[in-house]
Amino acid sequence: MLYHLLYPLHTQFSALNVFRYITFRSIGSAVTAFLVVFLLGPVFIRWLKQQQIGQVVRSDGPETHLSKQGVPTMGGVLILAAIALSTLLWADLTSGLIWVCLGITIFYGMIGSVDDWKKIKKGNTKGLSARGKLILQVIGASLVGLYLILHPVYDGTLSLPFIKGFQPDLGWWYVPFAVAVIVGASNAVNLTDGLDGLAAGPVMITASVYFIFSYAAGNAIISNYLQIPHVLGAGEVAVFCGTLVGACLGFLWFNAYPAQIFMGDVGSLSLGGALGAVSIIIKQEVLLAIVGGVFVMETISVILQVGYFKISGGKRIFLMAPFHHHFEKKGWAEPKVVVRFWIISIILGLIGLATLKLR
Repeated sequence: MLYHLLYPLHTQFSALNVFRYITFRSIGSAVTAFLVVFLLGPVFIRWLKQQQIGQVVRSDGPETHLSKQGVPTMGGVLILAAIALSTLLWADLTSGLIWVCLGITIFYGMIGSVDDWKKIKKGNTKGLSARGKLILQVIGASLVGLYLILHPVYDGTLSLPFIKGFQPDLGWWYVPFAVAVIVGASNAVNLTDGLDGLAAGPVMITASVYFIFSYAAGNAIISNYLQIPHVLGAGEVAVFCGTLVGACLGFLWFNAYPAQIFMGDVGSLSLGGALGAVSIIIKQEVLLAIVGGVFVMETISVILQVGYFKISGGKRIFLMAPFHHHFEKKGWAEPKVVVRFWIISIILGLIGLATLKLR
């Protein structure tokens, strides 16, 4: 909105020329999203307490989590509001890619909000059925995949990190691949969101890396030099990534240990879906498995635990899954687990950035 209102006036006021630069608007979007969450956070937390919208703790979880019962949840609503407002203010709203990113984020947020609300009303951890949730996620992700495969700028090719000149073309199979990436990313972030600040930190780091890739992919000269796919209009996605970074940074102010608020499924499902959509849009889908390695690790730990439990007749690989609970059971303090997972996420982010040159 600011781009459309102020940039046309740059001929009269030269200072307004800064609104043409994606970097400036990305920084503006990040700061705006941060301020929205930071300033509205205390009011929103008080309102959640008044409405008795509190966390429902799983009965078979770590004993230390019992103290989290009743802590305000559904903080993802505030994250979504910050992302939407900041994106609408700073992005070029004529870009279809911006609306795709915003649309899938809000749609997944709606799925998560229904799931959260059912849990709160029932007073247990059973919200939407796993099948119902998955069907809704697949529908949303399918629309993204179809939009992109039908878009004249896109095709079904994949860009592989560390490999130059090899871009397999999936054709129409790219649609189910896109669905797997978006749905997988959404559920992976959801599984990771189990400790104070554990999900918001890696999401912020991953979004920061994808901000750089989005900017590079949208610039023909830079993308050609770095030998990554050039995607017309992908630069605007960097503005959206800025909102993710700012919103998560603001949320961490209240979500850091001991958390005053949890994001809930409304936050984790939407943020994961947003990262998946961004990776698809800028043709860096496989890279998400590296940069978002913490989410992948958490998901694999659950798959291995459940699979081995069924095969072995009740035995376990980890003390508890997802993986972060394993370390809690081993006696690690919650802040230590979170910070060490953040460190791993930063290292993986740097490895992801290294793929810009190692091709």
